[in-house]
Amino acid sequence: MANTSENFIVTTMNDLPGYEIVQVCGEVFGLVVRARNVFSNIGASLRTVFGGEVTQYTQLLADSRNQAIERLKLAAMEKGGNAVIAMRFDCNEIANLMSEIAAYGTAVIVHKK
Repeated sequence: MANTSENFIVTTMNDLPGYEIVQVCGEVFGLVVRARNVFSNIGASLRTVFGGEVTQYTQLLADSRNQAIERLKLAAMEKGGNAVIAMRFDCNEIANLMSEIAAYGTAVIVHKK
C-alpha cells in the first residue's frame, strides 16, 4: 500500500476489517484553529433571534474538520503509518472568537489480508 494521502485509511474503529495491523506508530493529531469573520458573527447573531441553521458556521466547521483530518494523515505519514485507527474529533472555542478542531487517533501500519 503506497503511503499517500489519497489512499490513506482513517477509521473511528479500533481495528480495520480486511487488514492486519502490523505495527503501531503512536498517537497523532491534526489541529486547526479558525477565526470567524465579523459578517458571519452578525449573521449568526440574527439566527439566534430568528432561529435556523447558520450555514456559514456549518461550512466553516466542515472545512475545518476536513483540514484537521488531512493534517492528521500527514502526521501519521511522518511517523511511518499508512492508516489511523480510533480517530476522534475534539472541538473547543478560544476567547469566543476562534474555533479549535483537533482530529486525533493512533497511527498504524496495516497490510491487506
